[in-house]
Amino acid sequence: MDHPQFATVTIGSRRYLSYMLRLWQVQEDGELTWRASLESPQTGERRGFSNLAVLFAFLEEQTRCAEPASAQVFHSDSQAM
Repeated sequence: MDHPQFATVTIGSRRYLSYMLRLWQVQEDGELTWRASLESPQTGERRGFSNLAVLFAFLEEQTRCAEPASAQVFHSDSQAM
């Protein structure tokens, strides 16, 4: 799967991803299924997902990728994250 990436922040040597997650149920062919959307707080970009399996595949892809070209680098003395 090839998805454009949401903005990734690098703090020191660590990557940091944040999303607002929305989940809701819909009835499809007589069965309830979960839908989802993620929104990037950095860019406002929103992406919808037809089911949880697609959402999880996207998150796995985002977390296994090498340093993205769109990374924003922040240097912080804080080790809290």
